[in-house]
Amino acid sequence: MPVPFESLLPFAIISGMFAITATGLNVTRYFSNDRKPTRYGLDTWEKQMMERDRRLTGSLRGQSDQPIAPLAFSTNSIWYLEKKRSH
Repeated sequence: MPVPFESLLPFAIISGMFAITATGLNVTRYFSNDRKPTRYGLDTWEKQMMERDRRLTGSLRGQSDQPIAPLAFSTNSIWYLEKKRSH
């Protein structure tokens, strides 16, 4: 006759693995976002500001309080080169 609680051990192992995986993913996102919470529901304006911050500071979440942009900011552009059309 089977014991009614014999399925608890596999259930605990599976639940534990899901918890470890979810925690690892959250920790990875936290550290990849410069130790700030993950952003959700970004619109075009927020994405453009994140790209500007990346160009200014080298990090998507970094911000600068300098009134004058560094010299490299004038030459690193987000515009990608287009192929010339031949007519």
